[in-house]
Amino acid sequence: MTLPDGYGYVPSSLITIGWVLVWQSIMVGRYRKRAGIEFPQLYAEKAEVKDSAAALRFNCMQRAHQNTLETAPVVFVSTVMAGLKYPALATAICVAYSFARIAYTIGYKSGQPKRRVYGSIVSNFSVLGLLSTATYVAYQLLPSCQ
Repeated sequence: MTLPDGYGYVPSSLITIGWVLVWQSIMVGRYRKRAGIEFPQLYAEKAEVKDSAAALRFNCMQRAHQNTLETAPVVFVSTVMAGLKYPALATAICVAYSFARIAYTIGYKSGQPKRRVYGSIVSNFSVLGLLSTATYVAYQLLPSCQ
C-alpha cells in the first residue's frame, strides 16, 4: 500500500493533540496545588468543593483533561485511518478537534462548567466526522469492495 500525497500532514495534526494534553496536564498540576488537593486524590470531595472555589476549578480542570484522554484514542486511530484515503480532510478535522479541546478546556476551567459547551460541540462533531470517515475508508479497503 502506498500512502497518498499529503499523508505527511496526518502525523503533524496528531502531534497537536499531544501538545493539548501536555498543556492540560500542566494546568491540572497548577489547579491541584492552588486547591491543596494531595495525591493520590483524583478529585476534590464534595465538601471541599463547597468550601473552596479553587477546589471546584481543580475538579473542572481535571475533568477537562480526563475527557480529552477519553476521546484521544478514537481521534488518533480515526485520523490515521481516514488519512489513508483523505489526508487533507483527516488533518483538518484533527486540528479542529485540538482547537476545540483548547476552547473546551478554557471554558471548563473557569469553574462554570456550562462554558465548555461550545468547545464540546465542535470536538464531538470532530470525533464523529473522523470516526465516520475512518469507517468509510475501512469499508473501501475491504477486499470485496475493490
